Amino acid sequence: MQFMKIEDEIKQPTFQNPYQKVYINLVYTAGWLAQRQAEIFRPYGITLPQFNILRILRGQHPKPATVNLLIERMLDKTSNASRIVDKLEAKALVTRTTCPSNRRAVDIRITEAGLALLHQMDETALRQPIGLQNITPEEAAQLSELLDKLRG
Repeated sequence: MQFMKIEDEIKQPTFQNPYQKVYINLVYTAGWLAQRQAEIFRPYGITLPQFNILRILRGQHPKPATVNLLIERMLDKTSNASRIVDKLEAKALVTRTTCPSNRRAVDIRITEAGLALLHQMDETALRQPIGLQNITPEEAAQLSELLDKLRG
């Protein structure tokens, strides 16, 4: 199997050490994956952070979520969850209502249109492999374990 090495991708033949190389490779690969996902999501009119919030809300469905719960569970902790919910609400993919038991809190729920969009994406866009077809299930498990260890 032929693939481009990080050295070739970024035109840098040497690195200070293996740790610098793996760090640069991780950052580069994360950006590469984000670009591929953006291309897949574009026809559906949503972004990766919007998709992430819709998936969280689908997992909560039919129970509501709060902005704090969304922030806790989001993949990108730097995203502005309130602003993303605003955009999803404007697209009628989520609703916001005042929580009956705590008038200061807001309940956020996915709509039927939001559920339908995720279902459509599950059936089509998310079946497109993004590089993962290039590794075996065993390699995927090993990579996941190494990434967990890196964050540990």
